[in-house]
Amino acid sequence: MAGISIYETPVLPEWIDYNGHVRDAYYGVIASSACDALMDRLGIDAAYRARTHCTLYTLEMHVHFLNEVKSTGRVAVAVSVLGADAKRLHAGFTLTSAPTATVAATVEMMLLHVQQGAKPASTPFPSEVAARIAALSAAAPAAGFGPGSRALALRPAARGA
Repeated sequence: MAGISIYETPVLPEWIDYNGHVRDAYYGVIASSACDALMDRLGIDAAYRARTHCTLYTLEMHVHFLNEVKSTGRVAVAVSVLGADAKRLHAGFTLTSAPTATVAATVEMMLLHVQQGAKPASTPFPSEVAARIAALSAAAPAAGFGPGSRALALRPAARGA
């Protein structure tokens, strides 16, 4: 699995749809929980949020569904840093179905560091968080991460198709 292991969860019975596999919305729930684990790893944990009133907001999320996850398994999640700047983190999550070790989905999230309050506003990561992001980026680079972002659109059919 590409990336650094960050989160694992059992497949819960209420996640299973009428086709016998995990409903599409729960891939987002799993990725969101993995993002919480990433925040903890970066030091943007509950104590940090209480002390600084800063957190991460999700600006955008892309899910690529690659394989089904059945009701009998677990989902392991690894994270890769796809990019970062002073205020944003582009994180890639690879969701793998256990016990088969099949990549079930990739999820990209664009995250923004925000100071909350009456009027929330973006703010740079403090140096210690930026250093943790850099270290994670070195340990879990973008190379090898899933299909990557692309525009969602219907393309004209090829002539003769």
